[in-house]
Amino acid sequence: MTRSREREDLIQLLDEQREMFRIALRGIGEDQARTRTTASELTLGGLLHHLVRCERDWTTVLVERDENAEQKLEDYADEYLIAADETVPGLLAEWERIAANTAELIRAVDDLDASIPTPANPWVPGRVWWSARFLILHILREIAHHSGHADIIREELDGANTTAQRAG
Repeated sequence: MTRSREREDLIQLLDEQREMFRIALRGIGEDQARTRTTASELTLGGLLHHLVRCERDWTTVLVERDENAEQKLEDYADEYLIAADETVPGLLAEWERIAANTAELIRAVDDLDASIPTPANPWVPGRVWWSARFLILHILREIAHHSGHADIIREELDGANTTAQRAG
């Protein structure tokens, strides 16, 4: 399949946003990854856990296109928690594998305008169909959204911020 500029741009934007999130994790230890620093329950490790699952799950939706898929609230009880047996390096390595798979899917998807059924869920009544493009942009939105959270959490943790760390 011919690689379009749009597809490569999507891949590049995803890579750049993942890198921004990874910068927020630079140099932290496992205890710091589990430390709450704001009024929110969010931690750097919990956000990383979420983004790994998020990208894996949404790329599965893109591939399977299951019109009967459902998500239940209880499936997400530990969504923003880093499990006791998970580590930051382990999650980052898993995310790298998922990211490589995402890039290949973007290059191979039949049509970015293809209509993809999203899983029925408690947050949105009824079945929603997204274009493949919108689904990919949703992954990008999730990463960018949580990169901002990670930057604030990190700054509260030890004063580091993404802008300064990126420059250093």
